[in-house]
Amino acid sequence: MQARTVLESKVSKKATEKLIHKVKSLFEHKLSEKLNLMKVSAPLFVEGDTGVNDNLNGWERCVTFDTAGYQPMMLEVVQSLAKWKRMATHYYDLQPGEGLYADMRAIRRDEVLSPLHSLYVDQWDWELVIDRQERTVETLKEKVLLIYEALKMTEEEVAELDSSLEPFLPQEITFITSQELEDLYGVDTTPKEREHRIAKEKGAVFIMQIGDNLASGEPHDGRSPDYDDWQLNGDIIVWYPVMETSVEISSMGIRVDEAALERQLRDSGCEDRTQLPFHQMLLNGTLPYTMGGGIGQSRVVMLLLRKFHIGQVQMSVWPQEMVQACREREIELLNVIS
Repeated sequence: MQARTVLESKVSKKATEKLIHKVKSLFEHKLSEKLNLMKVSAPLFVEGDTGVNDNLNGWERCVTFDTAGYQPMMLEVVQSLAKWKRMATHYYDLQPGEGLYADMRAIRRDEVLSPLHSLYVDQWDWELVIDRQERTVETLKEKVLLIYEALKMTEEEVAELDSSLEPFLPQEITFITSQELEDLYGVDTTPKEREHRIAKEKGAVFIMQIGDNLASGEPHDGRSPDYDDWQLNGDIIVWYPVMETSVEISSMGIRVDEAALERQLRDSGCEDRTQLPFHQMLLNGTLPYTMGGGIGQSRVVMLLLRKFHIGQVQMSVWPQEMVQACREREIELLNVIS
């Protein structure tokens, strides 16, 4: 696929706000129908000693706070709902083929801010119960295709709302493993450079098997060892012509079973986690087999509304130099008090 020029949208902030909520409504309705998901309430914070919070790459610091009153607690703002959702499928007694999704809100205090990265993260976090025999690459690909169909359908409906928002995503998404990607472009390229090149060539790609070391000795990207099975996961990445860059919109995968959890914890030097409540529930067979992921709400909206900066579709806080640079380019960030 040849990348083509797609212009940034210049609709007003007022019109943008109306479109933001329309896009979110359209996409989540299609996502829930495609994957048979019910919407549930989700926590903003969890207890820090349960093992439920997402450790991301292992070095990011959670936002923590203590409570007052009769029984003080130490709580953590969620970094994602990856493990909480699996517990929720058990809580709601969901059966194979049934799933849930929630609006996840998080604070990533260690995020390096950019037009694509904010301190504030909003995702559609989803989880689907599957049978053990469905823990296959074929199942993973099938669900990726359904999510991409939902995205394409939303893009087409958004174009009907505003004729200037002509669809740019390709009809099909390409599948490739992280090792195939390294073999294709060579070890002299970084993983981000490989993502950039394959996305520009294909338009949309699902890069599979992220977390384990590649032949070069390094993983394509970091993954927490206790939710995705590193052999059955991946990222949906698209080429965004407005910014001339690749954009990850979703990380997802089939979740670890008992054997994969033990192996990945051992390989990561995190075997002490086996004593935490979440991990005990998984190892003793209490939790169902599932697959799931997170889909960036603001990133999806940003792409479909042709915005140059994620701050144009979400309320966050940005360095003053970035705000000024955006003003000079006539990029209006959503920030009432700036």
